[in-house]
Amino acid sequence: MNWKIPLAQVSFNTAEKDAVLRILESGWISMGPETERFEGEFASYVGAKYAVAVSSGTAALHLALAALGIGPGDEVIVPSLTFVATANAVLYVGAKPVFADISGPDDLNISPEEIRRKITPRTRALIVMHYGGYPVQMDLITDLAREHNLKVVEDAAHAPGSVFQGKNLGTWGDIGCFSFFANKNMTCGEGGMVVTDNQEQADRLRILRSHGMTSLTWDRHRGHSFSYDVVATGFNYRIDEIRAAIGRAQLGGLEENNRKRRAVTRSIREMLKEFDEISVPFPDECLDGLSCHIMPVLLREAALREHFMASMKQWGVQTSVHYPPVHRFSVYKDRFPANLPLTEDVAAREVTLPLYPAMTSEQISYIGEAVRAALPG
Repeated sequence: MNWKIPLAQVSFNTAEKDAVLRILESGWISMGPETERFEGEFASYVGAKYAVAVSSGTAALHLALAALGIGPGDEVIVPSLTFVATANAVLYVGAKPVFADISGPDDLNISPEEIRRKITPRTRALIVMHYGGYPVQMDLITDLAREHNLKVVEDAAHAPGSVFQGKNLGTWGDIGCFSFFANKNMTCGEGGMVVTDNQEQADRLRILRSHGMTSLTWDRHRGHSFSYDVVATGFNYRIDEIRAAIGRAQLGGLEENNRKRRAVTRSIREMLKEFDEISVPFPDECLDGLSCHIMPVLLREAALREHFMASMKQWGVQTSVHYPPVHRFSVYKDRFPANLPLTEDVAAREVTLPLYPAMTSEQISYIGEAVRAALPG
């Protein structure tokens, strides 16, 4: 469909085109020096000692749990109001996902109090997802993890550039995971990054990323190694040089694009204040220093959503839902039942409106007209 206002829009310019051409002309397109530069620049940007580029955000989550030694018999506490990859990664390593509820309609992130209630003797780790780039209360999370000797993985797919108490999201826990999928704040189509301050974990991430091999094709190309050993059952989760180059270009524009996202978010939130049937999660004053990845709103009643989204479509405004709760999917609901009343209430009423850096004031006004027409008279 040719949307008048799409849900998201990629922010590319000549920097990305020049980056791709430079790699094509170099003659080396599999993982190599460009990836190393991307990793170094990303680590410096978020304030981590080590960054490991991978093929997707999902691969990042899988490798994070594997590098931390999570496996069969272990439990990992996860949110349900997230993309399914957050929980799938737990199954990939043979562990059991334990779903925890959100804080409430004003804070769609996993609740620290709920996490505490879900801890058992088998709990080894927890995954927090910074919904929309709005931070989980990481000070409380890290205190809780230390108290119970738990590992913390941050799903920061929505949060590149988001800061909490002066520290970048993704660097509070043991390992942080980022996604560079097409709709993310910075994108290279497919790709991801894992960050950590632990050298042992970083070394294991690199080994697991590439089949468990002790050297890479690039190492052998440079004459640094003539053969290799395989020391772990690894995976093919490498990124390539083209995507790494695009990622570097996108990283260079991330701060400015996040600034524009915050400005657009403030304008949309202000516009929505006239509608009693709609509330907006997270307080206005929390926007400073955030990535503002998506624009979630909550309808007063779940029964309004089908008509609302259909009407918005008629106006040419794309909407979505973030997210159908993971614990209600067929593959999860019978194996891992959970009682999450706040998650289920919010998930039934949530609608995601368009948000991207290049959005104009005229487009925001048009969204307001579409919203007015979509709500009951």
